[in-house]
Amino acid sequence: MPETGEPYRLNSIAKAEAPVDGGSSNWYRYEITQGDNTIVGHRHGGLKAVTSAVEDIVDRLNERRGGKTGRVQLTPSRKRAAAR
Repeated sequence: MPETGEPYRLNSIAKAEAPVDGGSSNWYRYEITQGDNTIVGHRHGGLKAVTSAVEDIVDRLNERRGGKTGRVQLTPSRKRAAAR
């Protein structure tokens, strides 16, 4: 499946207020955009960790756009019984 349209990109990350039951005050609000579409989310952690996690989300969204298949889990085949 070929890519169509614009790729997803990280638009912004900014300090945000903690949710009511969010505990600490170390929260960030992020925006991911693709053309006219916007995804808004909140994440707890330090700026460096949040940025890395959101960039990973963007990478995965773009992989899905490109039609790449999911991860394949290989399992080893059963060993044959030794000939007697």
